[in-house]
Amino acid sequence: MPTKESVAQNRWLRWMGPSLLHPRLWHLSRRGVALGAAIGVFFAFITPIAQIPLSAGLSMLLRANVPAAVVGTLVNTPPTFAPVYFGAWKVGSWMLGEQADDADAPRILADVGHPVRAAAPPEASEQPWWQRWKQKLAQAGKPLMVGALTFSVVFSTMAYFLVSAVWHLRVRLKRRRRASARR
Repeated sequence: MPTKESVAQNRWLRWMGPSLLHPRLWHLSRRGVALGAAIGVFFAFITPIAQIPLSAGLSMLLRANVPAAVVGTLVNTPPTFAPVYFGAWKVGSWMLGEQADDADAPRILADVGHPVRAAAPPEASEQPWWQRWKQKLAQAGKPLMVGALTFSVVFSTMAYFLVSAVWHLRVRLKRRRRASARR
């Protein structure tokens, strides 16, 4: 974990000044760590890009633990994007009352950048790959967004309460051990 001094001297982070060096952002407290983890998990499911900067920025605004927020984003990494967002699409389709058969699933990356098709000259009736990709993404649109937002809210809430409960349990066990050692 970077120290406050190394963050203060980093040329990319220097512009944030004293707000990034606020003691609550780096202090290990139950509330700060739980809120940081919840923020990280929220951004892990809501967006596949810029998760870490977004979670660190919101952590700064809410005075949550920044390292916990950064670690929280790691629950959804590039290898898990496809299954997570497919699940989000299914949940969103179910919540909107739409049919969610696997045969109707949007194939966003199908035919995009396929080496054989990319090497072949495009036909006049065929759209460029970026337009096909945009249409396929729009096809998934509303159910995917509803599902991703649902995943973000549910799992970030669970992360907050799980971290708080584990923290509370550790403190209670530590106090019990101290009390039994005194006897």
